[in-house]
Amino acid sequence: QVQLLESGGGLVQAGGSLRLSCAVSGRTFSSYTIAWFRQAPEKEREFVAATSWRVGSTYYADVVKGRFTISRDNAKNTVYLQMNSLKPEDTAVYYCAAKFLGALTTVRYDDGYWGQGTQVTVSS
Repeated sequence: QVQLLESGGGLVQAGGSLRLSCAVSGRTFSSYTIAWFRQAPEKEREFVAATSWRVGSTYYADVVKGRFTISRDNAKNTVYLQMNSLKPEDTAVYYCAAKFLGALTTVRYDDGYWGQGTQVTVSS
C-alpha cells in the first residue's frame, strides 16, 4: 500500500512563491512516476507536472512551464513542486498522484494512488 501526503500549501500574494511537498510511504518510491494535479472550484482537475520513476525526468503543463519546477528526492521519498511567479489563476487544491512504473507523458493516474490535497490560494 502506498500513501501520499501533501504539505506546503497556503496563502500567498501574486508574484510570490510556495514549495509543495509530497511525502510517499512505501519501499519502492523510486519505481513510481509522481505527478502534481490541481483542481480549482467548479473546474476540472488538470495536470500540472510529473517526474518519472528512477531517473526523475520531468514534464510540465504549458501553463506552468518556466514558473514551476518539480523534483524528487528518492532518499527522502519526497517529491517537491517549487512554484514561482504565482498568479491568482494558480489558486486550487493541489494533489500528488503516483503510478508504478508509469510512462512520464502518457501514464494515466485514475488507478494510481492519490493524496488528500493541499490548498494554494494566490491573492491579487
